[in-house]
Amino acid sequence: MYMTIEETADYLGMPVRQVQKYVLEGRIKGIHDGEQYLVSQSQFELYFKQLETVKQQIDDYLNEQIPPDRDIKDED
Repeated sequence: MYMTIEETADYLGMPVRQVQKYVLEGRIKGIHDGEQYLVSQSQFELYFKQLETVKQQIDDYLNEQIPPDRDIKDED
């Protein structure tokens, strides 16, 4: 599915100007149909999947129990 720059900005939660800049720089792949740039939504699926994975890993890390302190006495 292809989206316009405005729809892409809404989808990503970014300002329209920033999305336009990224498309012109090639950071976001877009197709120019003669009138406007169109962006494929499928190119963001992997990004959002990886983002969710990283969020889950951070949550797991922050919720991990701290191991009990091993009160080892040095008998020197």
